[in-house]
Amino acid sequence: MAIEVKNIDFKTNDLSRGNEKGKGENKRSWQDILNRDITLFRKQFSEKNKERFYSELNILLGSGVDIKTALELIEEGQAKKADKEVFRSVMQHILKGGALSGALEKTGKFSPYEYFSVRIGEESGRLPHVLEELSAFYSRLIRQKRQFVSALSYPVIVVAAATAAVFFMLNFVVPMFSDVFKRFGGELPLLTRIIIDASGWLSLLLPYLLLVSVLCVAFILWQKRQEWFRKLSAAIILRVPLIGDIIRKLYLGRFCSSMNLLTAANTPLVDALALIEKMVSFYPLEKSLAETKIKVMKGTPLYQALSGYDIYDRRMISLVKVAEEVNQLDVIFGKLAKQYTDEVEYRTGMLGTTLEPILIVGIGLFVAVILIAMYLPLFQLGTMIK
Repeated sequence: MAIEVKNIDFKTNDLSRGNEKGKGENKRSWQDILNRDITLFRKQFSEKNKERFYSELNILLGSGVDIKTALELIEEGQAKKADKEVFRSVMQHILKGGALSGALEKTGKFSPYEYFSVRIGEESGRLPHVLEELSAFYSRLIRQKRQFVSALSYPVIVVAAATAAVFFMLNFVVPMFSDVFKRFGGELPLLTRIIIDASGWLSLLLPYLLLVSVLCVAFILWQKRQEWFRKLSAAIILRVPLIGDIIRKLYLGRFCSSMNLLTAANTPLVDALALIEKMVSFYPLEKSLAETKIKVMKGTPLYQALSGYDIYDRRMISLVKVAEEVNQLDVIFGKLAKQYTDEVEYRTGMLGTTLEPILIVGIGLFVAVILIAMYLPLFQLGTMIK
């Protein structure tokens, strides 16, 4: 049975106003992908808390426990006082006759995607399914974050240690060798002169490099909500080898997962696109959804509307076309979401395996060049003595 839009109250005016305000207040640039738990939502509860909440609520309601008792049990299991207060306020709102979705929205701790999804589950009678999907969604986010951190932690440590070692050598070791070489006199090898000159320039430019770095960070923080910056930063990260494709498939997986949940609940397609547009924070996907929504409203098939954007795979467009013809959008989006999730997990695991040897070899060569440059004059001096 289809859900009436007036019952769901998607607040499309709020969606439009939110987009007209510069797509700014709840938007984040690509840096947040690495720095803020790789999540689409504002930082309220942690992903682990949300995954546990939806999982426990689904289990308790499925066991026949009424929602008041379920929330009391969940509240008792919270370690932090602030979390207890949140679930207490949810329970009080429900005791006054409110719906669970409204209670989640009122706390301000849950994203629009979450409480709109819960509202869809309440209206369609599929609340257990929605809770299970939300729990699985956050479980995937946690797993992807751990894999991403695991893949990048070793390369980051290696790069940081190597950078410190090279900085120390260029600022302390090379100048000492330079003083020794000046005493000997004579012509130094070309490689040695290049390294000594680089050391001198680094010492002179270091304060300016630090100043430029601080200014760049300040500029990014100032402009990161602007549309031009979000467009440029997304274009740059999508072109980064290995990481760009992982990020694209990560967001496509979340898009397909959201479409699966909403279309399975018989949500009107335009409303589903509007809701996902409000929730997503990746510029290419957000921009395409805003335009796709308008095209679908005018009668354009979904697959045709999506085909005009490079962010979507050709294979995905073909499957969506078939899904529209057989009226199986929810099934196809569900399968696509699983495929993208599996591919992201595989590529994230391969990322660390690929980067480690490349970094080790590259850094080793760089350090070797510095050492060779410093010892070449000594070798020449030993030859001359003989």
